[in-house]
Amino acid sequence: MDSGIARPLISREEITARTAEMAAEITRDYLDRELVMVGVLKGAFVFLADLARQVELPVEIDFVAVSSYGADTESSGVVKIVKDLDLEIEGKDVLLVEDIVDTGLTLKYLTGMLRERGPSSVEVCALLNKPDARKVDIEVRYCGFDVPPLFVVGYGLDYAERYRQLPYVGVLQEKEGSSGTS
Repeated sequence: MDSGIARPLISREEITARTAEMAAEITRDYLDRELVMVGVLKGAFVFLADLARQVELPVEIDFVAVSSYGADTESSGVVKIVKDLDLEIEGKDVLLVEDIVDTGLTLKYLTGMLRERGPSSVEVCALLNKPDARKVDIEVRYCGFDVPPLFVVGYGLDYAERYRQLPYVGVLQEKEGSSGTS
């Protein structure tokens, strides 16, 4: 096990199997549609890459990056776009791909921003979901795994920019028992 990881939570094999199942669902649901997969940087890049390779449709891929700001960023939901889309999404189906959905505040902002650009649809796909941490109602159409309110890292998720490269999701040792967001 990697230094700093208290225990594994979701194995590489479980992630691979669930990603394939989600890709098959997405392929069925978006057959004969114009799909744009939008990854939320930095955390979603690993999941998006694996997911996109298994979706058996022509897709466009783009990225968005956001940064929270203000005195109380976690509860405010106020975000600043750091990297906006390069692609036009009007009239297309957008699948917003996230590593983890916890409070839902940033995701609510992003889905609203994307809907203002006139796509045919906006749906959310997330590897991990922390329903117990939710502060706003947000629908996750494609969900890999529900996780307890623990601080998790790996498979794109980080702590101080470390652990993103791990091929599994684990609980950070120094945060064991913490419900901090990843």
